[in-house]
Amino acid sequence: MALGLHGGHGASGQGLVLETSATATAASGAVGSRRFLLCLYLVGFLDLFGVSMVVPLLSLHVKSLGVSPIVAGVVGSSYGILQFFSSTFVGCWSDVVGRRSSLLACILLSALGYLLLGVSTNVFLFTLARVPAGIFKHTLSISRALLSDLVTEKERPLVLGQFNTASGVGFILGPVVGGYLTELDGGFYVTALICCSVFLLNAGLVWVLPWRETTLKSAEDAWSSDEKHATVPRESAGTRQGAATPTKARRSEKKVQKPWLEVMSALKDMKSLLFSALWDIFLVRLLMGVAVMLYYSNFVLALDERFGVRPKTTGYLISYTSALGTLAGFAVGPILRLYKHNSHMVLLHSSALTCSLLLLYSVAGTMHVVVLSSTLLSFSTSVGRTCITDLQLSAGGAQASGTVIGVGQSVTAAARVIAPLLSGVAQELSPCGPPSLGAALALVAVLIMSRNKPHSSGHGNEKLKRE
Repeated sequence: MALGLHGGHGASGQGLVLETSATATAASGAVGSRRFLLCLYLVGFLDLFGVSMVVPLLSLHVKSLGVSPIVAGVVGSSYGILQFFSSTFVGCWSDVVGRRSSLLACILLSALGYLLLGVSTNVFLFTLARVPAGIFKHTLSISRALLSDLVTEKERPLVLGQFNTASGVGFILGPVVGGYLTELDGGFYVTALICCSVFLLNAGLVWVLPWRETTLKSAEDAWSSDEKHATVPRESAGTRQGAATPTKARRSEKKVQKPWLEVMSALKDMKSLLFSALWDIFLVRLLMGVAVMLYYSNFVLALDERFGVRPKTTGYLISYTSALGTLAGFAVGPILRLYKHNSHMVLLHSSALTCSLLLLYSVAGTMHVVVLSSTLLSFSTSVGRTCITDLQLSAGGAQASGTVIGVGQSVTAAARVIAPLLSGVAQELSPCGPPSLGAALALVAVLIMSRNKPHSSGHGNEKLKRE
């Protein structure tokens, strides 16, 4: 009796110790995850800060090299073409080899591209410099996939919105610094080399990130999920560790395969999912992307022809709307809570609002209406971008978040190629032609979303397992 009582006290004491230890570990993991997220926000900020210092100066530098406008256009489009073909491949590569390795490789190879840009005294070197950046400049895509690995589905839109906000701040500050540096002697080369230094600093930040704490936290979450859902295969839990380590499940099955072969195999497995379960999401992304780019394509020229607004004043308006779009990232969380985390409905309503605002801008008779429509457009497009990324990840599943985001980036790259062509044709008809066409395309996107049911978060995983 006494022995039984003693054993009972020992067991309860041991349970209390284990519970206290688990609570302390959970608290430590929460702090580590929060610190990791903040570091990733800084990675996004530095990435766009460095890029936006250089990008506005590229056209001027190409012109200074003495090439014809046609050659300059071909060279300028090479980056978008490379992004179109590389986005999906690099995203899938990050699923196979792990986020840390792929993120470091992309940052360092992008730094090489900007280093070459800093010594590009002829058009050959300039074109060569755009190749590594065009292929490997996917820091933001891999970072978003990593964020998706680390947070729950309900937290994901909020975290992605905050990440977009941090990156947007870098995009606002970068041109200011770049514009100042370009006034110096050899300013473009100095700016490109500083951009390279920013990327090297970013690589150092990624190297010292607390990956171990994040891996442990992911493992604990996966173990908790297995305890609650005993019927779920262990491989689905292991995918969350892909944020910091290679996909162990795939490697255990295909130990003899090289990473590049694994990438091709993963892309083959994902093909039917991408083109059957996600076709409507990617089509909506393409239509909305082209619609918004049509709006921006002739914004300066249209305001000059319609209202006689000087480019300097238009620049202030663009900066104002860019700042609002950046701050709109903080509104994603409250909006989703209002909609009970229904990203499909938020995207539908934000796209409908974008369509209406594009139409309003097209028929605006005064600058007051233009400012109003531009203000609300910066808000609706920012919320829409976050929600469509969340829908892609929900439908595609956690096992291939890098691939899904990569395909989304390829779709956006295609929109960048299509929009200027459509804008040129519509501009021949009227200065209001491009935004009017954009409103029509946005309306088609709204109709597609209205006819299709929202995707469930488990659909992608179930389909992938059946294959």
